[in-house]
Amino acid sequence: MHNFRELKVWQKGRILVKEIYLLTLNFPKAETFGLTDQMRRASVSIPANIAEGSGRKSNKDFKRFLEYAYGSALELETHIYLSYDVNYIDEPTLNNFLKIIHEIEKMITGLDNSIN
Repeated sequence: MHNFRELKVWQKGRILVKEIYLLTLNFPKAETFGLTDQMRRASVSIPANIAEGSGRKSNKDFKRFLEYAYGSALELETHIYLSYDVNYIDEPTLNNFLKIIHEIEKMITGLDNSIN
C-alpha cells in the first residue's frame, strides 16, 4: 500500500479540483447540471481514484485505479476544450488548464510505470 498524501500527483490533483471549482463559478447558471457538474466530477475523480487505489492491497489494483484517474483527466481535458468552444473560457485560460492537466496525466503515467 502507498501513502497517497505523499504523492505529488495527488497533491496537484487537489489543487486542480480547487481551480476547476473556482473556474466554474463563472459559468452560466444554466450549466449547473451540465458542463459545470461534469467538470467538477471529473476533476474530483482524479485525486479520489489515486487515493482509493493507493489503499488497495495489490499493485495491480492500484494500477487499475490510476487508469481511472487518467481517464478522468482525459475527460476533464475534453470539458476544458468544450468550455473554450462555447466561449466560457478564453484561450489563455484554456492553455493554462491544458498545461496543468497534461502535467498530471504525465505524472499518473510515470507513477503507473514505476509500480511493478
